[in-house]
Amino acid sequence: MAAARDLVSAGDQPSVGAVAARAGVSRITVYNQFGSKSGLFASLAPRHDHATGPAEGSPREQLNHHIQLCCEVWADAPALHRHLPPSAHEGASDTARVLAERLAAADELRPGCSIKEAEDVINALTSFTVFDRLHKDGRRSPSAVAEIVRRLASTLLT
Repeated sequence: MAAARDLVSAGDQPSVGAVAARAGVSRITVYNQFGSKSGLFASLAPRHDHATGPAEGSPREQLNHHIQLCCEVWADAPALHRHLPPSAHEGASDTARVLAERLAAADELRPGCSIKEAEDVINALTSFTVFDRLHKDGRRSPSAVAEIVRRLASTLLT
């Protein structure tokens, strides 16, 4: 993974062959480990399945925690995330769906806001693209970005 991370951070969309050569292994070894080029890129992306935090606390607190954690994850390696394909971050949508469902169950979504709309907005607001635009390599701290995103996310809530 280090070979792929280095190549992607440098701005490349490397082939499996380039990653294998950099790692000093065969292409088949990379395929056996990751299954596909998509699997390789997905392994470089942060895991968002833990991003909702503990199931305790209100859904609003869980959403705030998720926003903060996403900003911290994105800030950790922005050069890498800038060059990963969008498919590498697909796991985040599961977290957004769970949060939207919890907000709906607690009757915290604004009137007329569907679970799907809340899920889509949470996904958009916690995406790397939004973080990168607001953070711009340190123009704002991850905490400041999280606060902006929280204010935007509040449009979903009652």
